[in-house]
Amino acid sequence: MNDTTQTSPAWRDRVPYQALLLGTFSLIAAALLAVGDLLTRGPIAERRAEDLKASLSQVLPPQIHDNDLLAHPLTLPGRNGQPLTIYRALHGYQVTGVAFGAVGRGYAGPIELLIGIDAQGRVLGARVLSHSETPGLGDKIEVIRDDWILSFNGRTLEDPPRERWAVAKDGGDFDQFTGATITPRAVVGAVRESLEFFADHRETLTAAAVIIEHDPEEPVPQ
Repeated sequence: MNDTTQTSPAWRDRVPYQALLLGTFSLIAAALLAVGDLLTRGPIAERRAEDLKASLSQVLPPQIHDNDLLAHPLTLPGRNGQPLTIYRALHGYQVTGVAFGAVGRGYAGPIELLIGIDAQGRVLGARVLSHSETPGLGDKIEVIRDDWILSFNGRTLEDPPRERWAVAKDGGDFDQFTGATITPRAVVGAVRESLEFFADHRETLTAAAVIIEHDPEEPVPQ
Protein backbone atom coordinates (compact mmCIF):
# COMPACT_ATOMS: atom_id res chain seq x y z
CA MET A 1 0.00 0.00 0.00
CA ASN A 2 1.32 3.40 -0.95
CA ASP A 3 1.35 6.09 1.69
CA THR A 4 -0.29 9.15 0.03
CA THR A 5 0.07 11.42 3.06
CA GLN A 6 2.09 14.49 2.09
CA THR A 7 4.27 16.27 4.58
CA SER A 8 5.59 19.79 4.27
CA PRO A 9 9.30 20.27 3.77
CA ALA A 10 11.21 20.36 7.02
CA TRP A 11 12.60 23.82 6.27
CA ARG A 12 9.11 25.31 6.58
CA ASP A 13 9.06 24.44 10.25
CA ARG A 14 12.35 26.10 10.99
CA VAL A 15 12.50 29.33 12.97
CA PRO A 16 14.27 31.42 10.27
CA TYR A 17 11.54 30.61 7.74
CA GLN A 18 8.75 31.41 10.19
CA ALA A 19 10.44 34.69 11.08
CA LEU A 20 10.87 35.58 7.41
CA LEU A 21 7.22 34.77 6.71
CA LEU A 22 6.03 36.90 9.64
CA GLY A 23 8.31 39.75 8.61
CA THR A 24 7.02 39.64 5.03
CA PHE A 25 3.39 39.87 6.12
CA SER A 26 4.29 42.72 8.50
CA LEU A 27 6.00 44.65 5.71
CA ILE A 28 3.00 44.16 3.41
CA ALA A 29 0.61 45.35 6.13
CA ALA A 30 2.79 48.38 6.88
CA ALA A 31 2.97 49.25 3.18
CA LEU A 32 -0.82 49.04 2.82
CA LEU A 33 -1.29 51.28 5.86
CA ALA A 34 1.21 53.80 4.49
CA VAL A 35 -0.53 53.88 1.12
CA GLY A 36 -3.91 54.30 2.81
CA ASP A 37 -2.56 57.17 4.89
CA LEU A 38 -1.16 58.93 1.82
CA LEU A 39 -4.43 58.52 -0.06
CA THR A 40 -6.61 59.87 2.77
CA ARG A 41 -4.32 62.52 4.26
CA GLY A 42 -5.21 65.15 1.68
CA PRO A 43 -9.01 64.72 1.83
CA ILE A 44 -8.94 64.65 5.64
CA ALA A 45 -6.91 67.88 5.77
CA GLU A 46 -9.28 69.51 3.30
CA ARG A 47 -12.31 68.46 5.35
CA ARG A 48 -10.76 69.82 8.55
CA ALA A 49 -10.00 73.11 6.82
CA GLU A 50 -13.58 73.32 5.57
CA ASP A 51 -14.96 72.62 9.06
CA LEU A 52 -12.66 75.24 10.60
CA LYS A 53 -13.59 77.82 7.98
CA ALA A 54 -17.30 77.15 8.63
CA SER A 55 -16.78 77.66 12.37
CA LEU A 56 -14.74 80.82 11.81
CA SER A 57 -17.51 82.28 9.65
CA GLN A 58 -19.84 82.07 12.64
CA VAL A 59 -17.59 84.16 14.89
CA LEU A 60 -16.03 86.44 12.24
CA PRO A 61 -18.93 87.58 10.02
CA PRO A 62 -18.13 87.66 6.29
CA GLN A 63 -19.17 91.31 6.02
CA ILE A 64 -16.24 92.49 8.17
CA HIS A 65 -13.43 90.97 6.10
CA ASP A 66 -12.26 90.41 2.54
CA ASN A 67 -9.50 87.86 3.17
CA ASP A 68 -9.16 84.11 3.51
CA LEU A 69 -9.43 83.59 7.26
CA LEU A 70 -7.14 80.56 7.16
CA ALA A 71 -4.34 82.45 5.43
CA HIS A 72 -1.48 84.04 7.37
CA PRO A 73 -2.54 83.32 10.98
CA LEU A 74 -0.58 84.63 13.93
CA THR A 75 0.89 82.49 16.68
CA LEU A 76 1.30 83.84 20.20
CA PRO A 77 1.89 82.20 23.58
CA GLY A 78 -1.51 81.45 25.11
CA ARG A 79 -2.47 81.99 28.73
CA ASN A 80 -1.34 78.44 29.47
CA GLY A 81 2.03 79.04 27.83
CA GLN A 82 1.24 76.87 24.80
CA PRO A 83 1.26 78.32 21.25
CA LEU A 84 -2.11 79.79 20.30
CA THR A 85 -3.14 80.24 16.67
CA ILE A 86 -5.00 83.48 15.96
CA TYR A 87 -7.02 83.91 12.77
CA ARG A 88 -7.40 87.48 11.56
CA ALA A 89 -10.29 89.12 9.75
CA LEU A 90 -8.84 91.77 7.44
CA HIS A 91 -10.36 94.57 5.43
CA GLY A 92 -7.49 95.46 3.20
CA TYR A 93 -4.60 95.34 5.65
CA GLN A 94 -6.59 96.56 8.65
CA VAL A 95 -7.53 94.01 11.28
CA THR A 96 -11.27 94.10 11.92
CA GLY A 97 -11.43 91.07 14.18
CA VAL A 98 -9.59 88.00 15.46
CA ALA A 99 -10.62 84.51 16.43
CA PHE A 100 -8.85 81.88 18.50
CA GLY A 101 -9.55 78.83 20.58
CA ALA A 102 -10.35 78.67 24.28
CA VAL A 103 -10.91 75.82 26.71
CA GLY A 104 -13.16 75.67 29.77
CA ARG A 105 -13.27 72.87 32.32
CA GLY A 106 -16.79 71.48 32.22
CA TYR A 107 -18.59 68.89 34.32
CA ALA A 108 -17.53 65.94 32.14
CA GLY A 109 -14.27 67.25 30.71
CA PRO A 110 -12.82 70.07 28.63
CA ILE A 111 -15.09 72.30 26.56
CA GLU A 112 -13.34 73.57 23.43
CA LEU A 113 -14.57 76.88 22.06
CA LEU A 114 -13.84 79.31 19.27
CA ILE A 115 -14.10 82.99 20.20
CA GLY A 116 -14.33 85.92 17.78
CA ILE A 117 -13.51 89.44 18.99
CA ASP A 118 -13.60 92.68 16.99
CA ALA A 119 -10.85 95.29 16.96
CA GLN A 120 -12.63 97.25 19.71
CA GLY A 121 -12.68 94.29 22.09
CA ARG A 122 -16.32 93.23 21.61
CA VAL A 123 -17.30 89.60 21.32
CA LEU A 124 -18.43 88.88 17.77
CA GLY A 125 -19.39 85.33 18.56
CA ALA A 126 -18.60 82.24 20.62
CA ARG A 127 -19.13 78.68 19.46
CA VAL A 128 -18.54 75.32 21.12
CA LEU A 129 -16.38 73.05 19.00
CA SER A 130 -16.42 69.96 21.20
CA HIS A 131 -17.52 68.85 24.66
CA SER A 132 -18.62 65.80 26.66
CA GLU A 133 -21.34 67.42 28.76
CA THR A 134 -24.58 65.67 29.71
CA PRO A 135 -27.10 65.45 26.84
CA GLY A 136 -30.25 67.42 27.61
CA LEU A 137 -28.50 69.56 30.24
CA GLY A 138 -24.97 70.66 29.48
CA ASP A 139 -25.35 70.43 25.72
CA LYS A 140 -27.43 73.63 25.77
CA ILE A 141 -24.13 75.41 25.21
CA GLU A 142 -24.40 74.30 21.57
CA VAL A 143 -26.01 76.91 19.34
CA ILE A 144 -28.08 74.24 17.60
CA ARG A 145 -29.61 73.27 20.98
CA ASP A 146 -30.19 76.65 22.57
CA ASP A 147 -29.51 80.34 21.92
CA TRP A 148 -27.76 80.78 25.29
CA ILE A 149 -24.31 81.03 23.66
CA LEU A 150 -25.53 84.08 21.71
CA SER A 151 -25.78 86.06 24.97
CA PHE A 152 -22.05 86.81 24.66
CA ASN A 153 -22.44 88.73 21.41
CA GLY A 154 -21.42 92.36 21.83
CA ARG A 155 -20.05 91.85 25.34
CA THR A 156 -16.77 93.40 26.51
CA LEU A 157 -14.69 93.30 29.68
CA GLU A 158 -16.59 96.40 30.79
CA ASP A 159 -20.03 95.10 29.80
CA PRO A 160 -20.65 93.56 32.20
CA PRO A 161 -17.94 94.67 34.65
CA ARG A 162 -15.31 91.99 35.25
CA GLU A 163 -16.69 91.08 38.66
CA ARG A 164 -20.03 90.23 37.04
CA TRP A 165 -18.53 87.98 34.38
CA ALA A 166 -20.10 84.94 36.06
CA VAL A 167 -23.32 82.95 36.12
CA ALA A 168 -26.23 84.27 38.16
CA LYS A 169 -25.65 81.68 40.91
CA ASP A 170 -22.21 83.24 41.45
CA GLY A 171 -23.56 86.80 41.41
CA GLY A 172 -22.96 87.36 37.71
CA ASP A 173 -25.00 88.49 34.73
CA PHE A 174 -25.18 85.23 32.78
CA ASP A 175 -27.92 82.64 33.11
CA GLN A 176 -27.16 79.08 34.09
CA PHE A 177 -29.09 75.94 33.18
CA THR A 178 -31.46 74.20 35.55
CA GLY A 179 -29.54 71.27 36.99
CA ALA A 180 -26.31 72.25 35.26
CA THR A 181 -24.28 75.15 36.61
CA ILE A 182 -20.73 73.89 36.09
CA THR A 183 -21.05 73.81 32.30
CA PRO A 184 -22.17 77.44 31.70
CA ARG A 185 -19.76 78.58 34.42
CA ALA A 186 -16.91 77.03 32.44
CA VAL A 187 -17.99 78.73 29.21
CA VAL A 188 -18.42 82.14 30.85
CA GLY A 189 -14.95 81.83 32.34
CA ALA A 190 -13.41 80.82 29.01
CA VAL A 191 -14.99 83.77 27.16
CA ARG A 192 -13.89 86.21 29.88
CA GLU A 193 -10.32 84.86 29.74
CA SER A 194 -10.37 85.25 25.95
CA LEU A 195 -11.30 88.92 26.33
CA GLU A 196 -8.52 89.33 28.88
CA PHE A 197 -6.04 87.71 26.47
CA PHE A 198 -7.18 90.11 23.74
CA ALA A 199 -6.76 93.07 26.08
CA ASP A 200 -3.25 91.94 27.05
CA HIS A 201 -2.18 91.59 23.39
CA ARG A 202 -4.42 94.16 21.76
CA GLU A 203 -1.65 96.17 20.14
CA THR A 204 -0.14 93.09 18.50
CA LEU A 205 -3.47 91.58 17.50
CA THR A 206 -4.85 94.73 15.88
CA ALA A 207 -1.67 96.02 14.23
CA ALA A 208 -1.99 96.52 10.48
CA ALA A 209 -1.19 93.24 8.77
CA VAL A 210 2.11 92.94 6.94
CA ILE A 211 1.83 90.04 4.51
CA ILE A 212 4.75 89.09 2.31
CA GLU A 213 3.92 86.79 -0.56
CA HIS A 214 6.89 84.76 -1.80
CA ASP A 215 7.18 83.41 -5.34
CA PRO A 216 8.13 79.74 -4.88
CA GLU A 217 10.18 79.87 -8.10
CA GLU A 218 12.44 82.58 -6.72
CA PRO A 219 15.23 81.88 -4.23
CA VAL A 220 14.57 82.87 -0.64
CA PRO A 221 16.69 85.92 0.35
CA GLN A 222 19.49 85.00 2.75
